[in-house]
Amino acid sequence: MSANLVITPPAQPTVPVSGGGLFPVHRIYCVGRNYAEHAQEMGFTGREPPFFFQKPADAVVPVADGETGAIAYPPLTKNLHHEIELVVAIGIGGRHIAAADAVKHIYGYAVGLDMTRRDLQNDMKKQGRPWCIGKAFDESAPIGPIVPIAQCGELSTGAITLAVNGTQRQKGDLSELIWNVAETIETLSQAWTLQPGDLIFTGTPAGVGAVVAGDVMEGAIAGLGTLRVAVR
Repeated sequence: MSANLVITPPAQPTVPVSGGGLFPVHRIYCVGRNYAEHAQEMGFTGREPPFFFQKPADAVVPVADGETGAIAYPPLTKNLHHEIELVVAIGIGGRHIAAADAVKHIYGYAVGLDMTRRDLQNDMKKQGRPWCIGKAFDESAPIGPIVPIAQCGELSTGAITLAVNGTQRQKGDLSELIWNVAETIETLSQAWTLQPGDLIFTGTPAGVGAVVAGDVMEGAIAGLGTLRVAVR
């Protein structure tokens, strides 16, 4: 600890990397309504301009390969929803990144869950207020190991699914993203300077729904494996 710091700094949030090592998390960006069917189930249609929200870096709940992670059912909500997502890990930062160059900035990919206090989010929407209370809470971003792009290649297609207690709820394909990964990085980097350590949750397919204590979520993305998380 530096002699100039007046309190002990919090630990650096990290995510395990497939094959060894830890990925330090800087920021977490999330893309809203990025699958057409999910946009429709949320009451919207069409290819609207991409929009983003954030979660704190320490919202990550890293889950090692082959293990079952756990999150506590959060306070204030009676309607906790699962949203399975492809997560993009940024290895090289930049500003005004062209879509054609975006892949050069990707370190790897992971399976993630954007947990959402849907009732709180909806209440804030109705009041025209920020809805970070519905998205940016403790343990709201469970994530599996990051697979380096050198290992899995660039991901633009592949099944993305989520089951709860063995029953499938969400099913889609990465090719169905309204704004693909390269376009997302291009747009995001116009608003923020992306940094090494940033994570981008790219959106969820249709079928989001509630979970309760005792449920086990199992999300999978082709080429990245499976993320298992229990709600306690």
